[in-house]
Amino acid sequence: MASRSKVASPVFHPFLFLYQLIQWLADIILSPTPPGPGTSVGRPKVAIIGAGITGVSSAAHCIGHGFDVVIFEAGSKENVGGIWTKVNNTSSLQIHSLMYRFHPSVKWERGYPDRQQIVSQVQQLWERYGLDTRTKFNTKVNRVYQDEKGRWIVNSADNGKFDGIIAAVGTCGEPKMPKIQGMDNFQGRIYHSSDLTGKDAKGKTMIIIGGGASAVEALEFASEEETSKIYILARSEKWIIPRNPLLNVLLSFNVFGQETILSWIPELLLKKFFYRDLEDLAPAEKGLFTDTPMVNSDVMDKIRSGKAEWIRCDIEGFTDKGVTINRRAKGVPAGGPGRKDVIEGDIVVMATGYKRPELSFLPGDCSIEPYSAPNWYLQTFPPTHPSISCINCTYMAGIGAVANWHIGIYTRILLMFLVDPLTRPSPFWMRRWIDMTRLLKHFSPVGPFDFFTYTELVWWFVFCVSFNPFRWKWALWVFFGLLRPDSIVKAEDAIRNGLSANQEEGGRDVGTSI
Repeated sequence: MASRSKVASPVFHPFLFLYQLIQWLADIILSPTPPGPGTSVGRPKVAIIGAGITGVSSAAHCIGHGFDVVIFEAGSKENVGGIWTKVNNTSSLQIHSLMYRFHPSVKWERGYPDRQQIVSQVQQLWERYGLDTRTKFNTKVNRVYQDEKGRWIVNSADNGKFDGIIAAVGTCGEPKMPKIQGMDNFQGRIYHSSDLTGKDAKGKTMIIIGGGASAVEALEFASEEETSKIYILARSEKWIIPRNPLLNVLLSFNVFGQETILSWIPELLLKKFFYRDLEDLAPAEKGLFTDTPMVNSDVMDKIRSGKAEWIRCDIEGFTDKGVTINRRAKGVPAGGPGRKDVIEGDIVVMATGYKRPELSFLPGDCSIEPYSAPNWYLQTFPPTHPSISCINCTYMAGIGAVANWHIGIYTRILLMFLVDPLTRPSPFWMRRWIDMTRLLKHFSPVGPFDFFTYTELVWWFVFCVSFNPFRWKWALWVFFGLLRPDSIVKAEDAIRNGLSANQEEGGRDVGTSI
């Protein structure tokens, strides 16, 4: 199905027109060809768990390159699109869509698309690659295990047998709605930040509990509804960066993926040119490259105009008219001394995020310390199983590393491992890569895989392909989906006297390479 995106005018919107032209070229050159009616696809066959952005994108890459898939989705058809099907209609992308290109065929109409366009792009992709006939809805995955030949079984053998697994359950499950003392006494309304569509907030005072991405979602709703006053009650300090594509890309260029001796430069520039008179809101001790920043320019304007107030505090409970807090000064840690205060309001929005979906359906040996998620090979491959890739669901925090080009790269790396035994790493070498990354990020204030930038992710991919000479022939295909080296692999198979066939009999989960 062709994209339904509108074409911008080259006269009135030249930059947007150029962006759309680049997207059109990317689709023509880099999108794998969707299968035609009756087209047969072959092995390896991959089970994909989840029909969100990552699940649909990875499935489209598999099918487009000629590999069969089955998508297992716990919800109904309305859930195609994942977390974006559950947020408010006023929600939009926080980072620029340039950094949210989860498939080459995606065509954004503007820099910061809204929920409706994002869901539309995912569903168009799902239909374009014929995934509607390969999706099992209302099928929660409780167990993934292997048969005697090393083939994967999802729940039961009735669902078929698979050569590889892509877990794409994401990082956002059910909304977190903590119980706080006195909630039942509050005379106003209490909502989760994802449940605001259709609610009346015009001219009312809104209290937002939380200061992360969910708070941005609530702010977007508050702005649309023209609330009279907004209080943002944040327990921990959080960096705020503007919605600026150039700045967002530059910050993702930190190849080290951690705080360095030069991190003070972007932090100082943000304080002087973005925070300006609100520099007191910038974290005192927390570095920019330790947690996912809050991306929003509007919040600063609202604070300066007096329409919003950012309060550093601990939540102590509810009264009938508002929220009781312990207001803390800058630098005082959560739970430290402060001043008791009551913030009155008409609506309280719990911007408390979502529960992280579990990966407990995977085999138990995927979680053996000290190599449990997110401490895996390339962060997504458990060292004991190179035929499993958990794309975007072991993610903790980062800059520019959510739903971008890397979904296709991860998918093609998995397919490379399944097709070519000489590229498939052994558990020993997968663990050594994890140990090396730990060493390189030894001085990071957070765990080595708890925060990374997009450039660091690219470095991981480049190292993975370049370190093993048997992967060199796959480089163009892994990175761009071009020129799959099937003929070379077949020649190598012949030279190895059918080693590949023997490997397949023992399953595609046995790695012996580096």
